[in-house]
Amino acid sequence: MNITNDFKNRFNNPFTALKHKNFRYYWIGMCVSLIGTWMQNIAQPWLAYTLTNSPFLLSLIGIVQFTPMLIFSLFAGVIIDKFSKKKILLFTQTASLVITLVLAILVWTGKIQYWHILIMATMLGIVNTIDMPSRQSIIIELVGKEDLMNAIALNSMVFNLARIVGPAIAGIVMGYAGIAVCFFANSISFAAVVVGLFFIKINVVKRGENKETRILAEIKDGLKYIYRKKVLLHTILILAIVGTFVPNFNVLVPVFAKEILNQGEAGFGLLMSFMGFGSFLGAMCVAALSKSGPKKFIIYFVPLIVAMLLIATGYTNIYLLTGIFLALTGFFFICFTSSANSTLQLNSKNEYRGRVMSVYTLVFAGSTPFGNLYAGLFAEHFNARVGFAACGGIIILLMIPLLFVKKIRGL
Repeated sequence: MNITNDFKNRFNNPFTALKHKNFRYYWIGMCVSLIGTWMQNIAQPWLAYTLTNSPFLLSLIGIVQFTPMLIFSLFAGVIIDKFSKKKILLFTQTASLVITLVLAILVWTGKIQYWHILIMATMLGIVNTIDMPSRQSIIIELVGKEDLMNAIALNSMVFNLARIVGPAIAGIVMGYAGIAVCFFANSISFAAVVVGLFFIKINVVKRGENKETRILAEIKDGLKYIYRKKVLLHTILILAIVGTFVPNFNVLVPVFAKEILNQGEAGFGLLMSFMGFGSFLGAMCVAALSKSGPKKFIIYFVPLIVAMLLIATGYTNIYLLTGIFLALTGFFFICFTSSANSTLQLNSKNEYRGRVMSVYTLVFAGSTPFGNLYAGLFAEHFNARVGFAACGGIIILLMIPLLFVKKIRGL
């Protein structure tokens, strides 16, 4: 009987957050939208690399798409804390639909040029600067604190299920129907989220009184809040390292697949599906263990495991082995990001959550331009093998001081 109770205390139904009707509408819309997003995530870098044959110019797409997050994320946090997240998401999802539709038409008509992709990526980056932290911080208003970690894990689960299905579909579609179909599919998929949002009735969480009215003052107040709470500060610092040097797959994998493994579109898409499969299993694991809350071990030590897997990936010659290493990387990467996300939200007051999650977006997604540039330069001047090894190696070097501080302070 004690063993049964212990099992129940440690594990829970990984779909428990779906008992909330509002979250179901939101989650189902995301299920559809994210498959389209991952179809474009596969088609766009392949298109850019085909047009330019340059790893550096390929990395520039990621740079311009994520630079707006680097510049404007802190301002977005203030907006999110002041206005309805539902209305914000209705605007951002509709804007994304229009932008991707224009890109799809350019590809379909054969008029697409490299600079078109740069402009569209920049516009999507501006929209995502508000969209990403809004999607993160609305979850607690859909499920409450008790099911927050489970809901975050479910979001990761569907995101990574889409990483399995989307790339596989994209690889086939690009090979047989053309790249443009992937962009059209993504554009249409945003409508699913918009429809789901119309059915949602938000349970607004109670906010503390906020006397600050100036945007810069509120940003400063939010940063001070994070600095004072060491659990937030340390999590943010590790997120900055991981967010900069791990998710550079859009730069490294297409080059690695084409130049090292001699693969075409379908082979590239399947490699990304391997990573999505591992990530999906990681999200399932986090969802099943969500009752026990986020673990410090995952926050501090899993990044080192991910770093070693990146190095190992770079020095494989066998296609299947590369896929397995990418799957393991995805598994541990999602375990880390889900735990870090939950740690930040569960340790934030309601009136600061939007600003905290905007900093999350800043260090996790806003740092991507630096990571893409870093990985792209190594791949350009050496090769994709060295690019993977350089990303893994610098994570280990940067994590050592943080682990030393953790040991000294007994965190």
